[in-house]
Amino acid sequence: MATAIQRSALLNRQSFLIDQNVTWLRQAILVLDRMDDRTYLESPPSLAPHRVGGHLRHILEFYECFLDGLESSHIDYDARKRDARIETCRAAALDKTRSIIQRLERAPQLRGDAIVWVRVEDATAARLDDSFITSSVSREMQVLSSHTIHHFALIAITLKALGVQVDTKFGMAPSTLRFHAAAASAEAA
Repeated sequence: MATAIQRSALLNRQSFLIDQNVTWLRQAILVLDRMDDRTYLESPPSLAPHRVGGHLRHILEFYECFLDGLESSHIDYDARKRDARIETCRAAALDKTRSIIQRLERAPQLRGDAIVWVRVEDATAARLDDSFITSSVSREMQVLSSHTIHHFALIAITLKALGVQVDTKFGMAPSTLRFHAAAASAEAA
Protein backbone atom coordinates (compact mmCIF):
# COMPACT_ATOMS: atom_id res chain seq x y z
CA MET A 1 0.00 0.00 0.00
CA ALA A 2 1.40 3.35 -1.05
CA THR A 3 2.09 5.83 1.67
CA ALA A 4 1.15 9.50 1.43
CA ILE A 5 4.83 10.31 0.84
CA GLN A 6 5.06 7.78 -2.00
CA ARG A 7 1.87 9.15 -3.59
CA SER A 8 3.21 12.68 -3.26
CA ALA A 9 6.53 11.68 -4.86
CA LEU A 10 4.67 9.96 -7.70
CA LEU A 11 2.50 13.01 -8.34
CA ASN A 12 5.55 15.28 -8.27
CA ARG A 13 7.39 13.09 -10.78
CA GLN A 14 4.39 12.77 -13.07
CA SER A 15 3.76 16.52 -12.92
CA PHE A 16 7.41 17.14 -13.78
CA LEU A 17 7.22 14.82 -16.81
CA ILE A 18 3.97 16.38 -18.01
CA ASP A 19 5.37 19.90 -17.54
CA GLN A 20 8.58 19.00 -19.34
CA ASN A 21 6.71 17.71 -22.39
CA VAL A 22 4.34 20.68 -22.35
CA THR A 23 7.35 23.01 -22.18
CA TRP A 24 8.83 21.45 -25.32
CA LEU A 25 5.54 21.76 -27.18
CA ARG A 26 5.24 25.40 -26.14
CA GLN A 27 8.74 25.93 -27.53
CA ALA A 28 7.46 24.50 -30.81
CA ILE A 29 4.65 27.06 -30.82
CA LEU A 30 7.18 29.88 -30.29
CA VAL A 31 9.33 28.62 -33.16
CA LEU A 32 6.30 28.23 -35.43
CA ASP A 33 5.10 31.73 -34.57
CA ARG A 34 8.47 33.15 -35.65
CA MET A 35 8.49 31.60 -39.12
CA ASP A 36 6.41 32.00 -42.22
CA ASP A 37 4.54 29.30 -44.12
CA ARG A 38 7.25 29.05 -46.79
CA THR A 39 9.95 28.32 -44.19
CA TYR A 40 7.73 25.64 -42.63
CA LEU A 41 7.57 23.83 -45.98
CA GLU A 42 11.03 24.50 -47.35
CA SER A 43 13.76 21.89 -47.45
CA PRO A 44 17.37 23.10 -47.64
CA PRO A 45 19.06 21.57 -50.73
CA SER A 46 21.84 20.14 -48.57
CA LEU A 47 19.35 18.49 -46.19
CA ALA A 48 16.57 17.31 -48.50
CA PRO A 49 14.04 15.97 -47.65
CA HIS A 50 14.22 17.45 -44.12
CA ARG A 51 11.60 20.11 -43.47
CA VAL A 52 10.35 21.67 -40.28
CA GLY A 53 6.84 20.45 -41.12
CA GLY A 54 7.91 16.83 -41.49
CA HIS A 55 9.77 16.76 -38.18
CA LEU A 56 7.00 18.52 -36.29
CA ARG A 57 4.32 16.22 -37.73
CA HIS A 58 6.42 13.25 -36.65
CA ILE A 59 6.78 14.62 -33.11
CA LEU A 60 3.08 15.43 -32.76
CA GLU A 61 1.98 12.05 -34.06
CA PHE A 62 4.15 10.27 -31.49
CA TYR A 63 2.32 12.21 -28.79
CA GLU A 64 -1.01 11.30 -30.39
CA CYS A 65 -0.13 7.60 -30.48
CA PHE A 66 0.88 7.75 -26.83
CA LEU A 67 -2.25 9.57 -25.69
CA ASP A 68 -4.56 7.46 -27.87
CA GLY A 69 -3.00 4.26 -26.51
CA LEU A 70 -3.45 5.15 -22.86
CA GLU A 71 -7.10 4.07 -22.83
CA SER A 72 -6.27 0.50 -23.85
CA SER A 73 -2.78 0.54 -22.27
CA HIS A 74 -1.39 -0.45 -25.70
CA ILE A 75 0.73 2.13 -27.52
CA ASP A 76 1.71 1.70 -31.16
CA TYR A 77 4.01 4.45 -32.42
CA ASP A 78 3.96 2.87 -35.90
CA ALA A 79 0.22 3.66 -36.09
CA ARG A 80 0.91 7.31 -36.88
CA LYS A 81 -1.60 8.90 -39.24
CA ARG A 82 1.11 10.68 -41.22
CA ASP A 83 -1.27 13.60 -41.67
CA ALA A 84 0.00 15.62 -44.63
CA ARG A 85 -2.01 18.62 -43.47
CA ILE A 86 0.05 18.93 -40.27
CA GLU A 87 3.22 18.53 -42.30
CA THR A 88 2.30 21.15 -44.90
CA CYS A 89 0.12 23.66 -43.04
CA ARG A 90 1.72 25.66 -40.24
CA ALA A 91 -1.71 26.71 -38.89
CA ALA A 92 -2.81 23.06 -38.68
CA ALA A 93 0.43 22.20 -36.86
CA LEU A 94 -0.15 25.03 -34.39
CA ASP A 95 -3.71 23.81 -33.74
CA LYS A 96 -2.54 20.22 -33.28
CA THR A 97 0.25 21.29 -30.93
CA ARG A 98 -2.18 23.26 -28.76
CA SER A 99 -4.59 20.30 -28.75
CA ILE A 100 -1.89 17.90 -27.59
CA ILE A 101 -0.83 20.31 -24.84
CA GLN A 102 -4.43 20.34 -23.58
CA ARG A 103 -4.60 16.55 -23.69
CA LEU A 104 -1.34 16.23 -21.75
CA GLU A 105 -2.54 18.68 -19.11
CA ARG A 106 -5.93 16.98 -18.72
CA ALA A 107 -5.31 13.24 -19.15
CA PRO A 108 -5.98 11.59 -15.77
CA GLN A 109 -3.91 8.52 -16.76
CA LEU A 110 -0.78 10.68 -16.71
CA ARG A 111 -1.15 11.39 -12.97
CA GLY A 112 -0.28 7.77 -12.17
CA ASP A 113 2.36 5.43 -13.46
CA ALA A 114 0.47 2.50 -14.91
CA ILE A 115 2.03 -0.32 -16.87
CA VAL A 116 1.55 0.05 -20.62
CA TRP A 117 2.48 -2.20 -23.51
CA VAL A 118 4.36 -0.61 -26.38
CA ARG A 119 4.46 -2.21 -29.80
CA VAL A 120 7.96 -2.97 -31.03
CA GLU A 121 8.94 -0.63 -33.85
CA ASP A 122 8.34 -2.21 -37.26
CA ALA A 123 6.97 -5.38 -35.63
CA THR A 124 4.91 -6.27 -38.70
CA ALA A 125 7.97 -6.46 -40.95
CA ALA A 126 9.80 -8.49 -38.31
CA ARG A 127 6.83 -10.91 -38.08
CA LEU A 128 7.02 -11.01 -34.30
CA ASP A 129 4.57 -13.30 -32.53
CA ASP A 130 4.66 -11.13 -29.42
CA SER A 131 5.04 -7.56 -30.62
CA PHE A 132 4.42 -5.64 -27.37
CA ILE A 133 6.96 -4.88 -24.66
CA THR A 134 6.27 -3.72 -21.13
CA SER A 135 6.80 -0.09 -20.24
CA SER A 136 5.18 2.51 -18.04
CA VAL A 137 3.45 5.83 -18.48
CA SER A 138 6.45 7.59 -16.88
CA ARG A 139 8.97 5.86 -19.12
CA GLU A 140 6.98 6.72 -22.24
CA MET A 141 6.70 10.37 -21.19
CA GLN A 142 10.49 10.41 -20.76
CA VAL A 143 10.88 8.80 -24.21
CA LEU A 144 8.59 11.43 -25.72
CA SER A 145 10.64 14.19 -24.12
CA SER A 146 13.92 12.82 -25.50
CA HIS A 147 12.36 12.12 -28.90
CA THR A 148 11.03 15.67 -29.09
CA ILE A 149 14.40 17.22 -28.18
CA HIS A 150 16.11 15.02 -30.79
CA HIS A 151 13.77 16.22 -33.53
CA PHE A 152 14.00 19.82 -32.31
CA ALA A 153 17.76 19.55 -32.93
CA LEU A 154 17.01 18.44 -36.49
CA ILE A 155 14.53 21.31 -36.87
CA ALA A 156 17.19 23.75 -35.62
CA ILE A 157 19.70 22.43 -38.16
CA THR A 158 17.10 22.69 -40.92
CA LEU A 159 16.22 26.26 -39.98
CA LYS A 160 19.86 27.29 -39.74
CA ALA A 161 20.48 25.82 -43.22
CA LEU A 162 17.60 28.01 -44.43
CA GLY A 163 19.26 31.07 -42.88
CA VAL A 164 16.77 31.35 -40.03
CA GLN A 165 18.18 32.34 -36.65
CA VAL A 166 17.33 29.85 -33.90
CA ASP A 167 17.91 30.10 -30.14
CA THR A 168 21.09 28.13 -29.44
CA LYS A 169 19.30 26.27 -26.63
CA PHE A 170 16.53 24.98 -28.92
CA GLY A 171 16.99 21.25 -29.48
CA MET A 172 19.44 20.75 -26.64
CA ALA A 173 18.75 18.34 -23.82
CA PRO A 174 18.47 19.90 -20.34
CA SER A 175 21.46 17.86 -19.14
CA THR A 176 23.58 19.20 -22.02
CA LEU A 177 22.57 22.77 -21.17
CA ARG A 178 23.52 22.19 -17.52
CA PHE A 179 26.87 20.70 -18.59
CA HIS A 180 27.62 23.72 -20.80
CA ALA A 181 26.64 26.12 -18.00
CA ALA A 182 28.89 24.29 -15.51
CA ALA A 183 31.79 24.28 -17.99
CA ALA A 184 31.32 28.02 -18.62
CA SER A 185 31.27 28.67 -14.86
CA ALA A 186 34.43 26.63 -14.38
CA GLU A 187 36.19 28.55 -17.15
CA ALA A 188 35.12 31.88 -15.65
CA ALA A 189 36.45 30.92 -12.21
